[in-house]
Amino acid sequence: MLVRHAQSEWNAVGRWQGWADPPLSALGREQAHQAVAAVGWVDLIVSSDLRRAVDTAAILAAGVGVSEPAVMPSLRERNVGRWTGLTRAEIDRHWPGALSGPMPDPPGGETAARLLERVLATMTELAEAYQGQTVLAVTHGGFIRSLERHLGVDPAPLPNLGGVEVDVDGGRLAVGPRRLLLDPDEVMVTVPCQL
Repeated sequence: MLVRHAQSEWNAVGRWQGWADPPLSALGREQAHQAVAAVGWVDLIVSSDLRRAVDTAAILAAGVGVSEPAVMPSLRERNVGRWTGLTRAEIDRHWPGALSGPMPDPPGGETAARLLERVLATMTELAEAYQGQTVLAVTHGGFIRSLERHLGVDPAPLPNLGGVEVDVDGGRLAVGPRRLLLDPDEVMVTVPCQL
């Protein structure tokens, strides 16, 4: 399963993160602790190298009793270049209309084609390294949505600690329905729309 990290401090204020490395917010830490109950059986947890994902993965791993998460830098978010740290309103002010259609390539950032290439290579690497095991990969909204878009799934905004089951069979990828690891009656569910 691929799952988006818990809420970060920048998610909370609407800033685009990309490769920036803000920590989890207090709510994000609470979300990660609450999500433990929904994880179910996993053999291992892997994580992006960005702190918001690493910290989410560490909380989940401790909660379900698996070893410390392995870190895979290729699971990181899309590099959003000059949009890093900006809000949607600031991007609209400096690049009018850039966010009104399909996701454009951010200036100075990672192109959609390059991101997809990295996503597909990472999925192959995960499938080969952990064949036959149930893996929870803590990653980012842009990473997951790139895979969904490639597989013909509507890549709507993904909540923090929302994810998707991924099946890799003979090099073919398939995604199942989205799943939320949070109970909205227990903790606030957040849906950052930065990517």
